[in-house]
Amino acid sequence: MRRKGAALRELPILIVVALVVSLLIKTFLVQFFYIPSGSMENTLQVKDRVAVNKVPFLSTTIKRGDIVVFHDPASWLPEITPSTEPFVIEKIREGLIAVGVLPDPAKQHLVKRVIGVAGDHVVCCDNKKFITINGIPSHEPYIFKGDNPSDINFDVTVPQGMVWVMGDHRGASADSRFHSEDVNKGMVPVSKIVGRVVAVIWPLKDGAIERRIDVLK
Repeated sequence: MRRKGAALRELPILIVVALVVSLLIKTFLVQFFYIPSGSMENTLQVKDRVAVNKVPFLSTTIKRGDIVVFHDPASWLPEITPSTEPFVIEKIREGLIAVGVLPDPAKQHLVKRVIGVAGDHVVCCDNKKFITINGIPSHEPYIFKGDNPSDINFDVTVPQGMVWVMGDHRGASADSRFHSEDVNKGMVPVSKIVGRVVAVIWPLKDGAIERRIDVLK
């Protein structure tokens, strides 16, 4: 009986320790999000759960082709609609998101692919309809089938501390192309980047995860 009583007394401590560890992991190492829209299809599907690397020396070294999650840089997203969930349920859900037990629904975040980094001259498009980066055509096998690389022409040079991003589903992504008139001229400040998507962790079916992780490499 004493052992059982000791175990019961230790349980709250173990739960608190587990939550603290989970919060530390979320804060400094990995955060989980689910994908709310089809702007990254078919690489990422609506309601996919993804793991985002937040390790500073990895996640701040962003390169072309990386898929990144970032804070809304300049009112790209509409205002958040207030939750209709009961107050207690909503607060419990927010708490579970805060400690990393539930994936963040990305209501104030976006996920896109980095097309241009600081110093890059990115142009749409050449006579073969390829986006060019520093004069070199960019072959993009991840683009949603049937989409053009872009139906909007642009000619930008990415400044220091910024990246130019686009969704893989070019026909359904309001990305850098659509925000050229904002304060950042469509660029995303590197300081706004939460981290790099490193894996699809859910769903596990039909070999989809293996295919998508391979695309993310």
